[in-house]
Parts: sequence; structure tokens; C-alpha cells
Amino acid sequence: MTRAEPGEKPNFVIIFADDMGYGDLGVYGHPTIKTPNLDKMAYEGQKWTNFYVAANVCTPSRACLLTGRYAVRNGMTSNKRWVLFPDSDGGLPQTEITIAKALKSAGYATAAVGKWHLGHLPQYLPTSHGFDSYFGIPYSNDMDRVSVEGGDSRKVFMDPKIENFNVPLMRNEEIVERPADQNTITKRYTEEAVNFITDNKDKPFFLYLAHNLPHVPLFTSDEFRGTSERGLYGDVIEEIDWSAGQIVETLKKLGIDKNTLVVFTSDNGPWVLFNSHGGSSGSLYGAKGTSYEGGQREPAIFWWPGTVKPNVVSGIGSTLDILPTFAALAGVGLPQDRTYDGYDLSPVLKAGASSPRNEMIYYHQERIFAARKGDYKLYFYKNNPAGYPEKLEKLTKYQLFNLSVDPSEKYDVIEENPQIAKEIEEMVAKHEAGVEPVLNQLEKRIGESLSSESK
Repeated sequence: MTRAEPGEKPNFVIIFADDMGYGDLGVYGHPTIKTPNLDKMAYEGQKWTNFYVAANVCTPSRACLLTGRYAVRNGMTSNKRWVLFPDSDGGLPQTEITIAKALKSAGYATAAVGKWHLGHLPQYLPTSHGFDSYFGIPYSNDMDRVSVEGGDSRKVFMDPKIENFNVPLMRNEEIVERPADQNTITKRYTEEAVNFITDNKDKPFFLYLAHNLPHVPLFTSDEFRGTSERGLYGDVIEEIDWSAGQIVETLKKLGIDKNTLVVFTSDNGPWVLFNSHGGSSGSLYGAKGTSYEGGQREPAIFWWPGTVKPNVVSGIGSTLDILPTFAALAGVGLPQDRTYDGYDLSPVLKAGASSPRNEMIYYHQERIFAARKGDYKLYFYKNNPAGYPEKLEKLTKYQLFNLSVDPSEKYDVIEENPQIAKEIEEMVAKHEAGVEPVLNQLEKRIGESLSSESK
């Protein structure tokens, strides 16, 4: 495992979008959305083309990112409830080691800005999980929805207004604005992030900037509204690109860009049910709410001038790998009393080595929907490629795809490769044998017992 030299601990920034598709950035092929800042970061750093989140919806995906563990290991997924809601009584257990906790033990300043969605009660907020400060909306921006005259819920999303979504904006454990003015939320998150970086320029820091957008409802500031060829969705993505540019510009201005690793990715694929208000999976099949490629393969950019070797990386990577990678680069040891599902990617970043990851387990809630080993992905289930409404069905005959030559998953090759399918099945069985039952965090609602049925 690569280690940092004493006194040379790097800074870390994660920029995490919400519901952004694989095809939503210029550098990933979108023909009309302009993302010059992220494009430049990809050209100067590494653009990963086989990078996965570890779940296909918000809450479990974020739990996996911050802990380096599949969500079934900490109860942050459920077959009854997709994600946490404002009436949820659970959240990320305090026994989990987050990226912030690990780095804080090594003297890092830590801040979470933006969407959390790992529990809104005090014991689950970022300030209870290793972050020195928090500023953001604690769950999805479409929650706390206010009923509108006529009951047309779709209109509320397609013609969004601040007053229709009574979400709270929090600073640390206190609500400071409700409803949050989401038209200015990307701008204010960016200002908060820039201020944190500036205030901590002389010490190692970790910034987790998790945008609430482009999750519907879509909001954007006056400066970006109506400026993109792609419409409102494009406006939102281009403002997020501007935000990334502000982060990079600040690092350069402070002279700490060459000691800072910036990672950009998203939590899951696009929410395509909302037509033009949803994003694009590009050439990939599926979307948010599915474990097809379009639901879990995401844009991923690693930028660290002078350290990250510029390249297009086609090896497999995952948000599960970020915790062990950051820990290795910072020289931080991780407790060995639990199972981690991530790999240290620092040799890939620094020396262009091959990725140590050769497999991926694709969970759909608590079920294993598919699994990948090398170029091949084996499916055990199928569902609606649009994600919702859910139509999960166990396959009577498994399907196998070679993702290297068929990333769109069009050509089932299981007949020609029975041995590969068998090897993947054995890999999955070994993984399942190492998963122990834990208390489910998503099913209990405030004021009810865990045994009550979740609706």
C-alpha cells in the first residue's frame, strides 16, 4: 500500500453529484451540455470509464462511498424502503468508520457541504460522523413536498417552485432556512466550500461537497437559467461544472493545487422518468433504480496536478475504493475489525498501474442483481430499465454480457461462456458467505416499532 511521506499529507475533495448520468458531461460525450471545467480536469487528470457506485439509489450509495463497505454490511439498504425519508428513525450507525473519521484521526480538518441522506436525526448527522461542520439539505431535495391544488404531483416537479418543497437547510445540527432557497443552493454550497478551503489552507483537509442536483426538482441560479442548449437540466449541470471550476481556481490561487486530490463522480444514474428533466446514460442500458450499467456506472474524474498520471483508465474502479485510497495516501491505518470492500487505487493514480479491482457486486436493495468479473457481467434478475415502477423478476436463465465489447448490454453470450458464468456464480457465493445480518436502518419510522410493516 502506497503511503505518504511524513509531513506531506495531501488534501482531499470529493465533488458528488446527484442523479447525474454517464453521458451528461461533455468529456463523456454529451453533444450540447458544456462542461469546460470538468472536461479540463479529465484531460489534466484521469478519466475513468468503468467506474461504479455500489448502489443504484441515494442512501445506500452514499453509505458505500463514505465507509468503503457495501450497504448490506451496515443496514443502509432495504427491500422495503429504497432510501431514508423525513419520517425515518434510522441512519448510518456511529460504529461505522467514515472517510472523515479516518482522516480526522490524522489531524485533518473535515467538512460536509450539501446533501447528506444518511440520517437527519442528530446522532446520524455529519457532525456525528467525523465532520467538523455541516451545511446542507439533509436528504433529497424533493422531500417534504407540499400538496398543490389539483393534486398534480408531476407538475410540481416539471414546473418547480421553492415553496412546494419544504426541505430544511441546516448548519451543523440547526435548521437555518426552511424551505431552502434551492435556486441559489449550488452557488451557496460552492461559497461554503471555497470558504472552508481558504480557512484550512495551512493544514490537511477533507471536503465532501455533495450537490443536491441534478436530482429533480431542478433549480438553478439566475446566472445560469436559460443559458444551456440542453434546457433546464443543462443549466443545472453547467452550474455544477462552474462550481467545480471555482474549487480548482481556489486551490490554484492558494497554491495548494499540487497537494490536493479532487474526485468528481455521482451517486447513481439518471432519473429518466422525468423526461427532459432527467439525464442521460449515454450508450449504457438502464438508469437510476436499476443495476444495469446505466444505473451504476458513473463519470469519474481524478485530478491532482503533478501527481495523478493523466490517462483514460478503462480498468474497474468504484466509490468503495475511495476510503482505502485516501487512507493510503494520508498514511492512515484503518481498523481491521470489519470487512472492507474497497481497494487502494493510489498506484493507478500515481504510476498508471493496472487497477487492483477485477470484480463488482451489483446490489438492488438487499439482493444481488448482477456481478462482474473482468470483462464479463452475469445477471440473476431483470427489472424495468427505467427503474420505476419496479418490476424485479428472477431470471430463469441467467444472462452474460462482455462489457468490453458490448457496454450497451445487447448480446447475451452465456451459451458460449458457461465456465465464465460458473466462476462468477462462485465469486458471488463466496461474497454472500461473508455478509453477516445487521440491524436494518431504513425500515423503522419515527414513532413506530421496527416490527411494523414499512410502506
